[in-house]
Amino acid sequence: MKLRLWPRSLIGQLFVAVALMLFVAQAINFTLLARGQKQQVLAHGGGMAVGRILDAIERDRRGDFAPGRSGNDDRERRERVQKLVISDTLPPVPIGARRMPALADYVTGLLDEADVKAEAVDAWVLPPRPRAQRPDFPGRTVVVSAKVGGRYFAVRSRIQAGGDRLQGFLVWQTLTLYLLLLVPIMLIAWRAARPLRDLTRAARSNPALRDTTPLEEEGPSDVRDLIGAFNAYRARIATMLSDKDRMLGAVGHDLRTPLASLRVRVEQVEDERLRDKMIASIEEMTAMLADILALARSGAGTEVQERLDAAGLARELAADYGEQGKDVGVGELAETAVMARPMLLRRALRNLIDNALAYGARARLSVAAIDGQVRLIVSDDGPGLSGEQIRTLVEPFARGEQSRNRATGGAGLGLSIARDIAEGEGGTLTLANRDGGGLDAVIVLPTVA
Repeated sequence: MKLRLWPRSLIGQLFVAVALMLFVAQAINFTLLARGQKQQVLAHGGGMAVGRILDAIERDRRGDFAPGRSGNDDRERRERVQKLVISDTLPPVPIGARRMPALADYVTGLLDEADVKAEAVDAWVLPPRPRAQRPDFPGRTVVVSAKVGGRYFAVRSRIQAGGDRLQGFLVWQTLTLYLLLLVPIMLIAWRAARPLRDLTRAARSNPALRDTTPLEEEGPSDVRDLIGAFNAYRARIATMLSDKDRMLGAVGHDLRTPLASLRVRVEQVEDERLRDKMIASIEEMTAMLADILALARSGAGTEVQERLDAAGLARELAADYGEQGKDVGVGELAETAVMARPMLLRRALRNLIDNALAYGARARLSVAAIDGQVRLIVSDDGPGLSGEQIRTLVEPFARGEQSRNRATGGAGLGLSIARDIAEGEGGTLTLANRDGGGLDAVIVLPTVA
């Protein structure tokens, strides 16, 4: 099964697109804030350290730390309390300290700006000590050492700790943005998508249905305009179809009347052989007229859909043909139901059965329920069809047998009528060669509970 990362629906695409854009924006925001916070930490801790180092260098140059001077011991003691160490050797690295190259580079830059040439600068962050933490100033202690003029100046400073607080702030900010942006977008998209789904279902329905209720114009103005145009378009189609039905009714009446009159006159022909041929021609014309009118009117009429037992319908049709002495049987019958117009569905199945008997000598009816669909299958034992024939035989007046003799196949309208009826009921008609020989004509309809 192929995994689809990008949704198909309008709501899904808007949701994913906005969510991704918010995530990218927050990621950029987090990067910039983290970088700014890092610079702030370096500026605070490094600035304090550089200030103490510069003060210590200046005082060392004045000789404030020279040995033997009066009061020097007290001064050194105070300096040690203030975390300042001046020595000719590298001060020992505190146990557990972790090197901070970024802070060392920052301090080097500040010393260069102060015109103090440092031979070496190092920085370490000390491990946290719970007793040494100050609630009013959370942070970590760092040690910065600079070698200037052959002497080492090591001072202690503090850096702020705010990484966790920044992450928490960004998490809450992201959640707030998602709520403030995604919820209104989802509501707007749902308001636009719901009438669009109704419009899609209406567009897929049978356009020949006359009693359809116009869709309610709702949603954004663009969607309302689209629904209004669709309602007007469907109304024009219904008007055209009604005009067509009236015209066909008139044509059928006008043609049947002279054909009936002609049949009466033909009965007076004395030559029996000629009379039979003329009567056969008139009956063929009458049957062809009936087929043409049935094809043109497929999907029309006042018959309403009913819940039909598919297996019972197959048994009923097989029994009707059996009483006529025709080889029509049943195969596997799944007990399921469909919503359809009974007379039209029977006509479609009869057309398929007649084709199976004409080209395959016998027919078998079966019913299968697969993935929420009911498959009404009419199988024959004929030679099957080529791919080109399968594509063309469902078109009007297309026949598998090329002659125009109705005794060998009719006018070529049976499959077209069956296809139009199946599509009018919300289904499809497919033809497929069966393994081992023969053809399966399948009407697929939605199942009902």
